Amino acid sequence: MNKILEKAEKAYTNIDFLRSADARIIRILSEFLEPMQRFRRQKIADTIVFFGSARTKPPVEANRELELLEIRLAEAPETMKNALQEEVDITRKQVELSKYYEDAIELSKRLTLWSKSLNSSYRFVICSGGGPGMMEAANRGALEANGKSIGLNISIPMEQFPNQFISPELNFDFHYFFMRKFWFVYLAKALVIFPGGFGTLDELFEVLTLIQTEKVKKHLPIVIYGSEYWKQVINFDAMVKFGTISKSDLELIKFCDSVDEAFTYLRDELTRHYLTPE
Repeated sequence: MNKILEKAEKAYTNIDFLRSADARIIRILSEFLEPMQRFRRQKIADTIVFFGSARTKPPVEANRELELLEIRLAEAPETMKNALQEEVDITRKQVELSKYYEDAIELSKRLTLWSKSLNSSYRFVICSGGGPGMMEAANRGALEANGKSIGLNISIPMEQFPNQFISPELNFDFHYFFMRKFWFVYLAKALVIFPGGFGTLDELFEVLTLIQTEKVKKHLPIVIYGSEYWKQVINFDAMVKFGTISKSDLELIKFCDSVDEAFTYLRDELTRHYLTPE
């Protein structure tokens, strides 16, 4: 008896297989090859990457949140005042940090306008982690300058959604942190590190390690923006004192406290190393 079988499903259309542990390498390759194809089609030559806290809010929003908490504190029973006071104190610090949201918008805007003046295809495009906070500010500044910007988002338990200012054709969503980090660094010609938490520290120190160990050989200026914050969080001078880093390692970073200072430094460094004929 001749039995006619239906055609078997091809492996590359088998969703159950593609989502399985055995196909992990295919998914990893997809997060390498699909962005590569999209960057090529969009003619993205290189980027300036902004890192910073997802929790930083615009000044108006931060101040409004503080006002509401202060009202709650004033009206709260004594048993709740200590806990609410802690929230108020943290929110006051968030109000202080909110100035960096506006600085990130302005710096991104100025860098985008400068990039557009170069008359070359999408040089030094602003790139962020694609989420809220400082990432949103970076994408927002580029949009206000009528420029493109990139968002390299990541799926995490506390779901991070792409901000509304990313260029839709350059909106990415990664599963693997290391592939996302690869695309941050591979196209980057400069980094700007705004105040942030664990994620920002992770990204900063990974890049510093890659440069220090010469795994990244290109010139990659790193602006650490907001010395008031960063010098409380990281004591680089102590690391030199204890001999865990060399004094020359401090030359890998540039502390800046104003948009003018950061813009001038980045423009001059990028011009000298990537735009001036040798």
